[in-house]
Amino acid sequence: MRQIVLDTETTGLSSEEGHRIIEIGCLEISNRRLSGTHFHRYLNPEREVDAGAAAVHGLTLDKLRDYPRFQDVALEFLEFVRGAEVIIHNAAFDVGFLNHELARLGEAWGRLEDYCHVFDTLKLARDLHPGQRNSLDALCKRYEVDNAHRELHGALLDAELLADVYLAMTGGQSALGLEASGSERRSVSLEQANADFAGRQLRVLRAGGEALAAHARRLAAIDKVSGGKLVWRDGI
Repeated sequence: MRQIVLDTETTGLSSEEGHRIIEIGCLEISNRRLSGTHFHRYLNPEREVDAGAAAVHGLTLDKLRDYPRFQDVALEFLEFVRGAEVIIHNAAFDVGFLNHELARLGEAWGRLEDYCHVFDTLKLARDLHPGQRNSLDALCKRYEVDNAHRELHGALLDAELLADVYLAMTGGQSALGLEASGSERRSVSLEQANADFAGRQLRVLRAGGEALAAHARRLAAIDKVSGGKLVWRDGI
């Protein structure tokens, strides 16, 4: 199943009070890596943006007047998420707004859940870290995802952060590879790795002393954070 990480920005906190979506950001994950495929649109909400909301994302009606309306991008958006697992943090908020927008277009448009499966990372975080703060910012700190560049909220930026957090929460390292220029990475196949070291005598260094003690402390910390769910500790 395709996976899509989604976030929205809105004119206010409640769709029931007539607030609208002003930005949609979606990123595709393929084989636990960002594929580079995305859907990102700013939208004209045809209403003013609450001052509190504008302070969070920096968007106002004056900045958005020349962008399309939700009805202009609805079909393209639904085709993008169709059949996918859509990953959202605090899904009730974003799904509520998206379903409100679809309802404005008419009953025939249905609900977001008619097009895709929704996975809520807030629920996952609460299961993994009961009694702790589980906002996206808190999870970025907990899983060492760098969000220092995030001065204002943005749907695409927050989707990128959520993708990193989701991959960390559900399995840690997502791929083996070597760093390339910039943010690009190239994966290395086992065949390439074997070819690179063909005919060479490799030195084997075994951990001991402080390295083993540090490893044991790290496993104990993971076991504590996961609520005793660590499964690979026995025999180490």
